[in-house]
Amino acid sequence: MKVSVVTAVRNGAATLPRMLDSLHLQNHGDLEHVVQDGASSDGTVDLLRAQGLAGMALVSAPDSGIYDAINAGISRASGDVIGLLHADDVLAGPDVLARVAQVLADPDIDGVYGDLQYVARDDPSRVIRHWRAGEFTRAALARGWMPPHPTLYLRRAVFDRAGLYDTSYRISGDYDGMLRFLTSGQVRLNYIPHVMVRMQMGGASNRSFAQMVRKSREDYRAIRRHGVGGIGTLMGKNLSKLPQFFGQV
Repeated sequence: MKVSVVTAVRNGAATLPRMLDSLHLQNHGDLEHVVQDGASSDGTVDLLRAQGLAGMALVSAPDSGIYDAINAGISRASGDVIGLLHADDVLAGPDVLARVAQVLADPDIDGVYGDLQYVARDDPSRVIRHWRAGEFTRAALARGWMPPHPTLYLRRAVFDRAGLYDTSYRISGDYDGMLRFLTSGQVRLNYIPHVMVRMQMGGASNRSFAQMVRKSREDYRAIRRHGVGGIGTLMGKNLSKLPQFFGQV
């Protein structure tokens, strides 16, 4: 089973080496790395060419935002299964993609997801937040549940059936996409109860108060768009993060 890992990056030279190391360590043999670089100016492209996987599919060109770049990468991917790995994220162990392929050997499963850890930017060994995802149920969507997006791997057929990410979102396109996959896309998910990805704290959604407000507005738009709830769903989504800082579900 060919697994395509898509990386959308712009000026990520500072963190890319760790991410690339985690890909090199994977023991799943049939792996494609698709990189969509947004015309970086910090040496990212040179670093990728020097340290990237053999056969890496690299394109560097301007884009209109993160979801535009992700869509371009997915469109170029040739794998049976597609997941995302950002420049400041790492796969948590050498068997992550092998586990993905093992579960998706069952043709009745459309996608998999697992647990996620947020680590300190100045010390990647220090875990700040542990997101234990738990099993998916449709009813959980109304309570604000979602799978950790960086751990989500889907069959190509899901994107063919449900579409790519909506580029009108600047921050919450991943949440909107997952709600679409899990409602109109009729995706059958399997939970892998292991940490699959470690990502650094300090993403685009919480860099400022204005960004947090925008994210909440976009989250609410996605919730209403896909008919999974209302303001209570948004509150549940935000409140569910608090126990993750204490190592609880």
